[in-house]
Amino acid sequence: MSEASDRRGAWRAALAGMVCLAVVMGLGRFAFTPALPLMLHEGKLDLAGGGLLASLNYLGYFVGALSGAAIRVAPPRMIRVSLVATVALLLGMGLTGSFAGWGVLRTAAGVASAWAFVFVSGWCLRRLAETGAPRLVGLIYTGPGVGILLAGVVGGLAGRWGADAAWCIYGVLALLLSAAIWRIFDDPHAVVGSAGGPPAEPVPEAGAAAARDARWLIALYGLAGFGYIITATFLPVIARQALPGTPWPDLFWPMFGLAVVVGAILGARIPGHLDNRLLLAAGYLMQALGVLLSVVWPTVAGFTLGSLLLGLPFTAITMFAVRDARRLRGNAASSLIGLATASYGVGQIVGPLFAAPLAQRTGSFAVPLLVAAGVLAFGALMFGWVWRQGVNRMGKLPANVL
Repeated sequence: MSEASDRRGAWRAALAGMVCLAVVMGLGRFAFTPALPLMLHEGKLDLAGGGLLASLNYLGYFVGALSGAAIRVAPPRMIRVSLVATVALLLGMGLTGSFAGWGVLRTAAGVASAWAFVFVSGWCLRRLAETGAPRLVGLIYTGPGVGILLAGVVGGLAGRWGADAAWCIYGVLALLLSAAIWRIFDDPHAVVGSAGGPPAEPVPEAGAAAARDARWLIALYGLAGFGYIITATFLPVIARQALPGTPWPDLFWPMFGLAVVVGAILGARIPGHLDNRLLLAAGYLMQALGVLLSVVWPTVAGFTLGSLLLGLPFTAITMFAVRDARRLRGNAASSLIGLATASYGVGQIVGPLFAAPLAQRTGSFAVPLLVAAGVLAFGALMFGWVWRQGVNRMGKLPANVL
C-alpha cells in the first residue's frame, strides 16, 4: 500500500471517529442540555425531573463504560450498534410523552455513548498508529464539540417549534451523519497501513508504581466528571436565571461546543513528552475557573469566558487521560480506558442529583457550582501530587517530562 493511500486511510479513519463521536456524544448525550429549557418552558418536567433524566443518562454511561471494558466484540460492530441506537433513541425522545419513557431512552443513550467512546477511541488510535498519523488524534476528539455546536444551534432554532420537534431534528441529523460514515468502518484503506511498517506498540510501564498510577487515574478522572457536568447539564438554565429576557443564554452552549473543537485541536498539538498528569492538572484548573466565573461574574462576558474555559480542555482532558492509559498499559489499554470512563460516569451521575434539587429549593445554582469548582481544583492538586510522587520515586524527573 502506498504512502498516499496510508495518508488517505488515516484521514478517513480520523474523520469517521470525529463524526461518530459527534453523533453519539454531541447529539446522543448533550442534545439534552439545549432541549431542557424547552421542556421546562412547555411544562413537560420540572428542574428536579430534568436533573434525574440527566443522571439516568450518566448512569447509562457508567454501565456502558463498565460493559465496554469487558465486551469482546469487533469494534466496528459495536460502533455501528451505538450509531443505530443513538438515532432511534433521539427520535424516541420526540415521539414519547411519558417521563418513564424518557428515563429509559436517556439511560440507553448513555450506554450507547459510552460504548462508542471506548470502541471508537481504541479503533481510531490503533488505525492512526498503523498509518503513521498519530497527530490526527485531535481531529477525532473534536467530534463531541462539533455535535454540541450542532445541538446548540438546532436547539436555538427549534425553540419556535417546541421540544418534540427539536428531538426529531436531532434524530434525523444523527441518521444523516451516521449514513455518511457507515462504510468507512470496513474500508481497508482506513484500517491497514504499510508505508511505515508494523505499528509501533507503546512500551507500557510495569510494576507496583504503574498499578498505583492506574488506580489514581481511575479515581481522579471521576472528579472531572462531577466538576464539569453541573454546568454542562444546566448551562442554558443557569444563564437564563442570570440574564432573563435576553437571547444570550441560547448562545453559550454553542460557544462551549466551539471551544471543545478548538481545545481538541490544540490539545493534540501539545508535545507528547510533556507529562500527562501535569496536563490533566492544568485542564482541571482551567475548568474550575470556568465554572467559578458563572457564580462570581454572572454577566454576558462572564458566561462567555466561563463557557470557553470549560470547553477548551473538555476533550483535551480525555485525550490526556487516554494517553496516560496507553503509557501505563500500551495497546492493551482498553480495559483501563473503560474503567476510567466508568469513574467519570459516576461523577456525572452524582452531579445533577446533587445540583438540581438544591437549586430548586434555593432558586440558585451558586452552591452546586462552587462545590464543582472546588472538586476540580482538588483534582488538579492531586494530579500534581501523583506526579511529584513519581519524581520522588525515581530521584529525578520522569523521562516523559525531560
